[in-house]
Amino acid sequence: MIKVVLIGSGNVAQHLIAAFQNAPNSGTEIELIQVYSRQTASVSHLINLEQITNNLDALAEADLYIIAISDDAIEAISSLLPFKNRLVVHTSGSVPLNVLNEDNRKGVFYPLQTFTKNKPVDFKIIPICLESENATDYQLLDKVAKSISEKVFAINSEQRKALHVAAVFVNNFTNHLYQIGQEICQENQVPFEILKPLIAETANKIMVLSPEEAQTGPAKRNDTATIEAHEAFLANENHHEIYKTLTQSIQENGKKL
Repeated sequence: MIKVVLIGSGNVAQHLIAAFQNAPNSGTEIELIQVYSRQTASVSHLINLEQITNNLDALAEADLYIIAISDDAIEAISSLLPFKNRLVVHTSGSVPLNVLNEDNRKGVFYPLQTFTKNKPVDFKIIPICLESENATDYQLLDKVAKSISEKVFAINSEQRKALHVAAVFVNNFTNHLYQIGQEICQENQVPFEILKPLIAETANKIMVLSPEEAQTGPAKRNDTATIEAHEAFLANENHHEIYKTLTQSIQENGKKL
């Protein structure tokens, strides 16, 4: 049996706790034996109270320690772990492997998804990107990852950095564009609800088409009259500049194809 200790209590940590608790082979091959949280109440609804500690010196002996905390705290917490030569991994998309303290064996266990507290996700379809310093540790990480997900990938630190930047574009920036669309609707007394089927279809299309093939709109068609009308309509300078920049990017991309 592989024993796992989770360090953290935020969004990622809480979803990982739920995933391990609900895994089909939970308690047989992989066991989440303990969770470290500075505030035990934040995870007490997910795991038995006796399995929670707020004292790093009380961490149980395990095969794997998963640090699921904010990026800027990973290095500090890894240096405070009261043991040596155990497998310690973090869950960050942007933090390199070598940030982890040298006292322990290092790895990465990065679930590539946007997580929100109290919003359940199907962990089976979430990609988990793995990295380790040696093949033996990778095999252990692979087994743990496959206990909760059907999509597991070997990804090195440079590749993970590229994935994280790409994820910001397709998730964070896209969501910000939704916000701008909502603001434009609100300013003109139009229900944002009307756009939701379009948003869903746009996301669904790239499941079967490449983004280049799925691209539509006035920039793709080089519809100058519509583009100029849109730019004239946008009184908000920030919205205007974003529209102009994205239009130019689409047009430049079209020239390269």
